[in-house]
Amino acid sequence: MIIDYITAILAINSDANVQMEGNSYEGIEWNDTPVISQADLEAKIEELQADFEAKQYARDRATAYPSIGEQLDMIFHAGLGGDEFQAAIQAVKDAHPKPAE
Repeated sequence: MIIDYITAILAINSDANVQMEGNSYEGIEWNDTPVISQADLEAKIEELQADFEAKQYARDRATAYPSIGEQLDMIFHAGLGGDEFQAAIQAVKDAHPKPAE
């Protein structure tokens, strides 16, 4: 993901009312919004881009983890959920048994 001027503007001023033509500072139209300098915007873009890149591990993990349902099933089958958890899951399994194969 590449952080753009609009993202930086909104990170600085979430109420900003701007329009943009193209992807250059000169293309920003400040509609009743205090103008933010190009230097300040570029510094914010750099900050946001660095933050985004630093959190790549979290995006990688999110797609690599098993689904929540699969994780809960693992906990149940390993008997690690505690008595209340085990009883609640077993009650659902008993009420809705898996068809015989």
